Amino acid sequence: MRQRTRKAIGTASVVAFIIVYSLVMMAVGGEFAVGRGVVAELVFYAVAGLLWLPVVMAIIRWMVRPDPA
Repeated sequence: MRQRTRKAIGTASVVAFIIVYSLVMMAVGGEFAVGRGVVAELVFYAVAGLLWLPVVMAIIRWMVRPDPA
């Protein structure tokens, strides 16, 4: 697969993942973190705000691989 194709697929994947992830985390946070104090909310949203990074970094690493010779 050429890099150009991987970038198109990866970009669409990242956008879709972030949309779904943010909606899921809002629902989970609303169920478990809201109403349990400011510290619990802060910790939950800080952790949830960082958990998407490894997934997106893996997709980006796959996207920018050079084309096979």
